[in-house]
Amino acid sequence: MPSIIHLDMDAFFAAVEQAAKPSLRGKPVVVGGLGGRGVVSTASYEARRFGVHSAMPMAQARRLCPNAAFLAGRFPAYREVSDIVMGLLRELSPLVEPLSLDEAFVDLEAGPYGPALAAAGPQEGAQLVLAIAEDLRADIEARTALTGSVGAAGSKLMAKIASEQAKPDGLVLIGIGSERAVLSPLPVRALPGVGPATEQVLRRAGLLTVADLAAAGEGELVQLLGRAHGAGLYATSIGLDERPVVPDRDAKSVSVEDTFEVDLADRDHILHQVDVLAARCVQRLHTAGRSGRTIVLKVRRFDFSTLTRSETLRAPTDDEAVIAETARRLAAQVDTTGGVRLLGVGVSQLADYTQEDLFAQAAAEAQAEAEAEAQAQAAARAEAAVEEGETATGSEGPPEPEPTAVRGEDVEPPAIRHWRPGQDVTHAQYGPGWVQGSGVGRVTVRFETPYSLPGRVRTFAIDDPELEPADPLPLRA
Repeated sequence: MPSIIHLDMDAFFAAVEQAAKPSLRGKPVVVGGLGGRGVVSTASYEARRFGVHSAMPMAQARRLCPNAAFLAGRFPAYREVSDIVMGLLRELSPLVEPLSLDEAFVDLEAGPYGPALAAAGPQEGAQLVLAIAEDLRADIEARTALTGSVGAAGSKLMAKIASEQAKPDGLVLIGIGSERAVLSPLPVRALPGVGPATEQVLRRAGLLTVADLAAAGEGELVQLLGRAHGAGLYATSIGLDERPVVPDRDAKSVSVEDTFEVDLADRDHILHQVDVLAARCVQRLHTAGRSGRTIVLKVRRFDFSTLTRSETLRAPTDDEAVIAETARRLAAQVDTTGGVRLLGVGVSQLADYTQEDLFAQAAAEAQAEAEAEAQAQAAARAEAAVEEGETATGSEGPPEPEPTAVRGEDVEPPAIRHWRPGQDVTHAQYGPGWVQGSGVGRVTVRFETPYSLPGRVRTFAIDDPELEPADPLPLRA
């Protein structure tokens, strides 16, 4: 019975932003790190038409789609919507295996529909699964205003293949017995466990499609990839997958690694690849909604000796700059004189996301902006003083008081406030809205809600006392 379904929400982070912001609906939206080394977390389908995709450097995304809305992301909003979706899945079965905030497997036979599926014939059972999946998609849209793609099949492998074919906003069922016909024309990268390095090995052997893998046989794949990997890949190439749906699986670590066609010998090139891997690792952390304390570097040298180095931080992080810097320090502890075949960066001792985690990537950038803003304001006040022959004042409000001594300590001037693109705010006069951008002492806010028409844009001083950060509004009133 094709009773395993795979749900994948469509362009999840970007879709949440479009649902929350009426002025962005139907327009390209890119969510991710906005700093110089930031990467794309999610791009809306409108942005994907310009070639923007996840894990792409944000600078490249800006070049490809300069008119998109580039937002820093709002984890509390994503978590809230994810909780609603996962709750709907758990109404169908106790066996729900979340893969990330927006993706999960469900075993319908373990839930309230199990007896009906067991009693049904193949055709009636397939129709019942389709009806359940359609109702699920309708419930998700009704509760969250978002769409999801659903694949149904007899195994996790085929259910995920089906959901990929269903994208966006669709439903595909792969019937029992049709697995090989569906898999055969697909490229080898469609199978789990085939990354860039494995793909290159298979390509050099002339194996380009899943049908090629099945025809090659288990023996040849074991010879190319090793026993465990080769045997597993052969099984999936002929549609065999006996993995059960495991509820609430808790990952122990998140990591990425690359094997290089030519050994890396240049130290700067090695450190650059460490930075690239750190960015990809952070992307996976974001997708999984996790952060971690221990940074791990893996190095396989020219002689196939493999070394690992790790460092445990004081608190969990998903800050790309912190993870990259730590991995670089670990790389300095390894002798790479003879060359490096493989590099990996990972994070373990995982913890649930916090709001600070989501925006930690921008912390250094925000500090730099604060210093630049303070310098710009000081220069403006000094220029005004020279021109007017009086004490320099800010462009808004009364002159700033001189710091005064309290109990022998100087009172620091108030910190400059910072506003992230996409951030939820509320104004005492104009109500709820979101930040479109900020700079040069000003913040631009569009006042609208998920249930309103596109709203008006207004500009304020960044320290306007009537403007405050706000919690996300539900997507449905």
